[in-house]
Amino acid sequence: MCAVFGILGEYDTKIAKVALGKLAHRGPDFCGVVERENLFFAHQRLSITDTHSRSNQPLSHEKILLSFNGEIYNFKELKNELKDGFDFKTQSDSEVIIAAYLKWGVDFVSHLRGMFAIALLDDETLYLFRDRLGKKPLFYLHGNAFIFASEIKALIPFLQKVEMDEDALLSYLSFLAPTPPFTFFKSIKKLAAGEYLIYKDAHIEVKRYFDLLDAKPNLITDRDEAVFMLEKMLEESINIRLTSDVPMASLLSGGIDSALINAIALKGGVNLQTYTLGYKDFAKYDERQNAKESAEFLGVSNKEVEISQNEFIDASDKVLDALDEPLNDPAAVPLYLLFEHIKKDGYKVVLSGEGSDELFLGYRQYFEFLDVQSLTKLKNKNWLSNYFHSNFSMNREWERYKRVFDDTLLFRSSGENFSDLQKNVAMRRNVRDNESLKYIKTYRDRFESSEHRDESIWYSYIDLNLFQAEHFLTKLDRVSMAHGIESRTPFLDHKLASAVFSIDPKLRYEDGVTKSLLKTIAMPYLGEKTVSRKKKGFSNPYMEYLIESKKIALIKEVNEKSGMFKKEALEEYIQKASKGGFKQHVWGFYVLSVWIKKWLL
Repeated sequence: MCAVFGILGEYDTKIAKVALGKLAHRGPDFCGVVERENLFFAHQRLSITDTHSRSNQPLSHEKILLSFNGEIYNFKELKNELKDGFDFKTQSDSEVIIAAYLKWGVDFVSHLRGMFAIALLDDETLYLFRDRLGKKPLFYLHGNAFIFASEIKALIPFLQKVEMDEDALLSYLSFLAPTPPFTFFKSIKKLAAGEYLIYKDAHIEVKRYFDLLDAKPNLITDRDEAVFMLEKMLEESINIRLTSDVPMASLLSGGIDSALINAIALKGGVNLQTYTLGYKDFAKYDERQNAKESAEFLGVSNKEVEISQNEFIDASDKVLDALDEPLNDPAAVPLYLLFEHIKKDGYKVVLSGEGSDELFLGYRQYFEFLDVQSLTKLKNKNWLSNYFHSNFSMNREWERYKRVFDDTLLFRSSGENFSDLQKNVAMRRNVRDNESLKYIKTYRDRFESSEHRDESIWYSYIDLNLFQAEHFLTKLDRVSMAHGIESRTPFLDHKLASAVFSIDPKLRYEDGVTKSLLKTIAMPYLGEKTVSRKKKGFSNPYMEYLIESKKIALIKEVNEKSGMFKKEALEEYIQKASKGGFKQHVWGFYVLSVWIKKWLL
């Protein structure tokens, strides 16, 4: 796990090295640079596999240069397949990428199983690849030169001036994070999950190499067969992620996802140290008791990390700096503090349970949306449509029914925060209803042109591409890599995800039980008590902290200077947040205000 960085074109060596240094936290073990006229090709290394210096990057072979961030879990199998045509000199997965490229060309990426951001320069042609489900980030800037990096902070030194991208702002308000290709820094773009970029002769071309919707639907219609297949694939996904040449740990919440990862790891003979978060004076947000019960049931060692309001507030600025741009996820702060403790204990790899809810329908709202979706079959909806338009409400249920009776797209992501009408009420600019659909149009177009017809597949598809890749995985990557820790997410194995997309979708929801298939798999491992435990989620007292620390005042302070939002609308949101409503909306305002104050005021 590392950082990639490079410049093709004219550059200032001093600025290039300063920019590269901003990525040192991602790869503190070694910094490698290939520098020549019109080329600065670099790598910051976090040694996980083959920690020997022979595997330092950039790797070179004839006219090829490689800088690679990630883990290729099937590299040994690939190496065995490629050994007759390539003289391997290391035990690393990086060298296998070069050998695979020489054999299969750009299609080599379809042979990789893992997480990655790959920069491969073949003579005068640069290829950039972001992994299929978006675990590893990749940003780029095209001006006088073409520059790429694992994080935005390494590209900012090359900007003439900082300007905010309007599409990033509007998509952030809608979906908690800017949607690809936008970032908050105008002219800095990002690759989406499953995409690759070709840069040649000063021309950029972005293509898609993977899509979950390519999985053939309804290949398995029998529930027992589906459970058997998915259990085997989950076991395989977890087991291939247990290989490491450095110490490894695991997160443990009170739910079934992380507990099942640890249970299957134990079955494979690996007993991981686990970690759980708790909050001083806010026991209602705690999962420590449930996690303790899971740990005792499994027989694993569990370490509880308790954080206070002062620790949260003190860390928040560091966390928002680490994120580079607004990301509306208050869990980033406690997770950062948790990884800080894990780092002190000497661990460099951590397993985490992201992706389970999106794949196995773990959110209750999926079932609510399916229920509301059935109203599209009503023949006489005009009166209802007129009624809802005449009786506006900030309530999210109102928005759902309005969409159904208007025949517009109902589900737009579990991460949908501000509706377009809410934005219109709050902002000092006109926002048309359904304007945000443009940010998910390409995803919806692909769904509608695919063989999949069940809307629950759409729910999983858009959530894996946005709610996971641009929101949860962005958070996980930045806060773990801020401490030089690699995070592995077994549920987000592309083969496992494709397998879920290939079964009859009704098997996931027909009994009305969240995560029904996964709970069936988990029962023999975890027992009835853990499996039937009510889902709590990774909640924390962020709004209480924000209000009690008085940091919430920053929202109004910044808005007085920026004039972006209507004063009375902000007042109303803040008042409602103090009573427990619209909390994530207000956290979104706060995170945005921090960024605006730093970069624009």
